[in-house]
Formats: sequence, structure tokens, C-alpha cells
Amino acid sequence: MSAALALRAAVRTRLANDAALAGLLGAGRVYDDVPENIGPPYVVMADIESRGAGSDLADGQEHRFALNVWSREAGLGQALNAAAHIAASLDGADLTVAGHRLANLRWLATDARRAGDGRHRMAQLRFRALTEPD
Repeated sequence: MSAALALRAAVRTRLANDAALAGLLGAGRVYDDVPENIGPPYVVMADIESRGAGSDLADGQEHRFALNVWSREAGLGQALNAAAHIAASLDGADLTVAGHRLANLRWLATDARRAGDGRHRMAQLRFRALTEPD
């Protein structure tokens, strides 16, 4: 499995098993893609960009990825509270990444806004991770 896919799986597993996050959004609200026929709140695994961390892949990979927290609640409170919890949960976390070793995971930033439809709110978290071959 590629390091990027393994990292995404590890992050998703961590969030899917987070009881406090389930308390904020409801159980089973973490998805790989925007779910059909299910309204917010939920977390969606967003984009990931991977590149070599050295002169070749044996040096590991740097990954920059995003998570989107979607809400329909008025204001940005629900989205920002969930985002703050996710940032605290993942920043510095020691996750098991299948076939790879997670050397570092850091929260970089959170941006929050109202969606163009005026009904939804979204907080996007951005992270940086370094993986090494196992």
C-alpha cells in the first residue's frame, strides 16, 4: 500500500474511533469522500500531496493533507469545535501506518468559512506528515 493511502487509512481509523469526536458530530461521521444522502455534520478526508523527503524514496515521504469538517449548524461553532478537537488529537499523534513508519505528524492550520450555498459551514484542517519505509 502506498504511504499516502496508508496514512489516510490510519487517520481515518483514529478519527472513526474517537469517542469525543463522535460526541461532537455523532457516531460514524468520518468519510473518505462526501457521502451521498447524508447531511452534515461529518468529516471528509480531503486532498493529499506527497513528495520525496530526500534524494530518493528510501529517505521517506512528506505528505500534506487536509480534512474538511462540514456542518449545517448556524455560525461556525460546531465546525470549529470539531476542528479544534481533531487538531489536538492528531498533532504529534503516533499512528500505525501499515507498511510505513510515521516519523512526524503536525497540524499546520485551520480555515473556516460559510459555503457558497449559505446553508453549510466548513472548517478545513491542514496537516504535514513524514513517513519512512518500514
